[in-house]
Amino acid sequence: MKTDILKILKPLEVQLEQVRGIIFEQTDTLCQDESLVKLVRSFNVRSGKMIRPALLLLCGACCGEITDKHIQTAAVMELLHNATLLHDDVIDEGQIRRGEATVNRIYGNEAAILLGDILLSRVFKMCTSLESEIIKMISATAARICEGELRQTIHKRDWNLSQAEYIEIITEKTAALFSTCCRLGAYLSGAEKRQIQSLSDYGLNFGIAFQIADDLVDIAGDENKSGKTLGSDVDKNKPTLPLIFMLSRLDEKKKTEFIRQLNAEKSDSRKIKEFFESCGGTEYVREQIQTFVDNAVESITDLPDSKAKKALIDTACSVNVLRA
Repeated sequence: MKTDILKILKPLEVQLEQVRGIIFEQTDTLCQDESLVKLVRSFNVRSGKMIRPALLLLCGACCGEITDKHIQTAAVMELLHNATLLHDDVIDEGQIRRGEATVNRIYGNEAAILLGDILLSRVFKMCTSLESEIIKMISATAARICEGELRQTIHKRDWNLSQAEYIEIITEKTAALFSTCCRLGAYLSGAEKRQIQSLSDYGLNFGIAFQIADDLVDIAGDENKSGKTLGSDVDKNKPTLPLIFMLSRLDEKKKTEFIRQLNAEKSDSRKIKEFFESCGGTEYVREQIQTFVDNAVESITDLPDSKAKKALIDTACSVNVLRA
């Protein structure tokens, strides 16, 4: 049965609205320049599901009370995430994000990159009010994200990339942010080291499962339902798990021909999707997603039962659904 992430996170509605409020405050100050008003406000209304700040808050609730520090730090992490999305859309030439035209599509790549940089500057500014240990966690995570993205870029057209190497890349570029959100939530609640590590492990495994699911959607999803540009991984020659699996199913001759198609200026996404489904790709990738979902749930087994813990489990289990 499909689990609706919005229903799972509904009990956090008030707190997440506070997080949005802080984000809007940080970005609305840019609107002193009339030329920026339309750009910044159009970006602000495209708020996503807020999964990362929600995980921070849930992990905090697992270990104590949610405080203003949780709300403030959650806003920092969401701003950091949004900055990376702006840059990602430029790199991937994304045209749709959260069901709307991307900033780079409307205003151009320069504007999208600079807006992303501005958001990062707001992150730095907000971090000055946080304690040094939290700043260290956030800055280390930002570096990991950039390293992961750079590593993925370097490995474009590396069709010999292994599944293990792919997992290492997405651990840095995606899962690290989830893991740090969970770690921060527990840390801010004064949790024991063991609990902090358990929740950090939960976030890391959740993040890996989340990215694999996103890569599955890019190959086999429906753009109208996903709310984002699909097929960019193939077009940008990124060896994701679905592509790695497909290549493993071919003999050398067919593999060479398939790679030729992948390297073409414009690949036939329909044919790639058909081959992926015919060779059992969806089933295999879902099995891999489920492995990391199970690892995430297992990571928090020893935590005391609570509504927050149940929400974390439900959130993890919601990942393995093809968002098509």
